[in-house]
Amino acid sequence: MRFVFYTHSLISDWNHGNAHFLRGVMRELVGRGHKATAFEPADAWSRRNLIETVGPAAVERFISDFPELASRRYDAGFDHEAALADADVVVVHEWTDPELIGRIGRMRRDGAQFTLFFHDTHHRAVSSQADIARLDLSGYDAVLAFGETLRQRYLAAGWGRQVFTWHEAADARLFRPHPEIVRTRDLIWIGNWGDGERSREIDDYLIAPARTLSLTGTVRGVRYPPEALEAVKSAGLDYDGWIANAEVPKAFAQHRVTVHIPRRPYVETLPGIPTIRVFEALACGIPLVSAPWEDAEHLFRPGRDFLFAESSAQMTRLLRDVLSDKDLAASLVASGLETIRTRHTCRHRVDELLSILANHGTQRVLDQFAAREAAQ
Repeated sequence: MRFVFYTHSLISDWNHGNAHFLRGVMRELVGRGHKATAFEPADAWSRRNLIETVGPAAVERFISDFPELASRRYDAGFDHEAALADADVVVVHEWTDPELIGRIGRMRRDGAQFTLFFHDTHHRAVSSQADIARLDLSGYDAVLAFGETLRQRYLAAGWGRQVFTWHEAADARLFRPHPEIVRTRDLIWIGNWGDGERSREIDDYLIAPARTLSLTGTVRGVRYPPEALEAVKSAGLDYDGWIANAEVPKAFAQHRVTVHIPRRPYVETLPGIPTIRVFEALACGIPLVSAPWEDAEHLFRPGRDFLFAESSAQMTRLLRDVLSDKDLAASLVASGLETIRTRHTCRHRVDELLSILANHGTQRVLDQFAAREAAQ
């Protein structure tokens, strides 16, 4: 089948975590013999910032890291109707321009044969409800929401005819342990500063514990204001800026422990939705200690796959325990890897997507399934 994904950017993951998951899904689809293409706006904010802060070499790096992936950039004059004429499945991300979201929906409503999904991997359904409410999703066959609480929000508001939970996951082809790399530093945190949704939590669950324990470590990410950089420095940690997602597994492998610090909207209004970094960290075999969030959907086994810290003081104690107890660290690594490999890889998510299509796809999709089955 031919899959088309409208995304903010496939090429750039600068402050754009959805690119991680989309790359993994597309790689899995291509590996199974499907065709997968991303469409992204020519002036994507993430790509523009990547080039301005890192340089054009970052784009070349993407091409080198993911040679099997294809992305087409579109501008105001792009003929979307012609580009989608032979598509079987079209998935439109929530960051797509609202006018284009409506335009693609009208194509489907006016007789286009592709199955059309709207994909939401953000918190605007609770933090900017009016923006989501204004979107015209009437032509979409279904919504893919990256958590059950988000799915319930869509259902309660009447956004979309059918809504399915489709969690993010780790690209296990990329995110894996690197036992050949020696762990030379204590702590790593990979996360963007953002718009202040977790600045207090970063201080409580990263800066203060690192300072108290005099840890060696590294912080990677973007959009750090001067006061944030000063806080990182005061804790004795090194700030190394943006990191290509393909380099993350090796960065994890150089450190003994990592932390997860969720953004406040997810903790307060969308419980049960971890960021993709949880999946990726566990897939890389690094012990993880998390700031509070509610695993409402039982995605993991807290206390076995990772540890929960309910306060800054407890985070300090748990980090000390993991760093000083090799058996504890090894147990967390083994359990986390088991959970990811049995439940939370992009292979699992593609299985889920194909199952949804097999039950709710258009006739064009059903015909493709029948043809593939007959050829086996």
